[in-house]
Amino acid sequence: MVRKALITGITGQDGSYLSELLLEKRYEVHGVIRRTSTFNTDRIDHIYTDPHSDNARLFLHYGDLTDGTTLRRILETVKPDEIYNLGAQSHVRVSFDSPEYTADTVGMGALRLLEALRDYQQRTGLDVRFYQAGSSEMFGKVREVPQLEETPFYPRSPYACAKVFAHWQTVNYRESYGLFACNGILFNHESPRRGETFVTRKITRAVANIVAGKQQKLYMGNIDAKRDWGYAKDYVQAMWLMLQRKQADDYVIATGETHSVREFLDIAFNYVNLDWQDYVAFDERYLRPAEVDLLVGDASKAKQELGWKQTVSFEELVKLMVEADLQVLGLVSPNGNSKFAVSDNATTRNKSRTLIA
Repeated sequence: MVRKALITGITGQDGSYLSELLLEKRYEVHGVIRRTSTFNTDRIDHIYTDPHSDNARLFLHYGDLTDGTTLRRILETVKPDEIYNLGAQSHVRVSFDSPEYTADTVGMGALRLLEALRDYQQRTGLDVRFYQAGSSEMFGKVREVPQLEETPFYPRSPYACAKVFAHWQTVNYRESYGLFACNGILFNHESPRRGETFVTRKITRAVANIVAGKQQKLYMGNIDAKRDWGYAKDYVQAMWLMLQRKQADDYVIATGETHSVREFLDIAFNYVNLDWQDYVAFDERYLRPAEVDLLVGDASKAKQELGWKQTVSFEELVKLMVEADLQVLGLVSPNGNSKFAVSDNATTRNKSRTLIA
């Protein structure tokens, strides 16, 4: 029997990589997308098949984490075996400007989905496995280094507060109602599909634009902040592994290394033989009201129990992202056809027809 997965946030970085992974594993994949005046499916357009083909296994449904009624209807329609809740207003700096919306989509959105799932399972008797996308931002002003599953949370943004709420609701539904519900506490994970307003992609796009003569300056906030950066494609593998366990649990997914934004700049600009100090300027508008200075995780539990491991180093990740943004502009890196040539940059592929259920 074909397994079915339902993904909120399917059009995002993680949703697109997870869709590819699940389709490779012969799942039927269903995604929830918000109704907008234009399609925002660039990251997944390349994996659509002909919707009339017998091989069509990716379907989209209009819905929103702020609309519990629609979520219940989608559950009834899809009848999923696994649910991956990746949908969110996920930009930390933006959450300070839109705290209520962030709390509603990130925190209450998870609760609406959990409650819909609880009701669905009670009525149907069908077992569904649930993954909640947590965040290292929940650790915020860290209580210990490195951060583990048991490290106390100290959120420093509306986004992080909402993620903490969603985390504990997931634990509560697991313990109170016996749902198979897992939290993945994922540290920063990047790729060529990262949103263009996030600091890593902002840097790599700027590098490509500077090389192309389309940009002169890159304006940044706190470049001394330190993060644990991994490759998104590795991290969605961990999501899937969590839902294959006999018992639900929570896992930190991280590389165990911390690097500053300054280091990211250094590698990115050096890759095209430029000095970042000639192009980067400070802009206080990019500072957060409350900063998170250091995040670094310990994924020992995930490595031991899930068999998870990272495959891409920090330096390789930076170079891979720069290479992808150079390719988008039709540029060749100084290294020519290097090992960082990109094959998973969905934005460079031809779009195909989309199917909305």
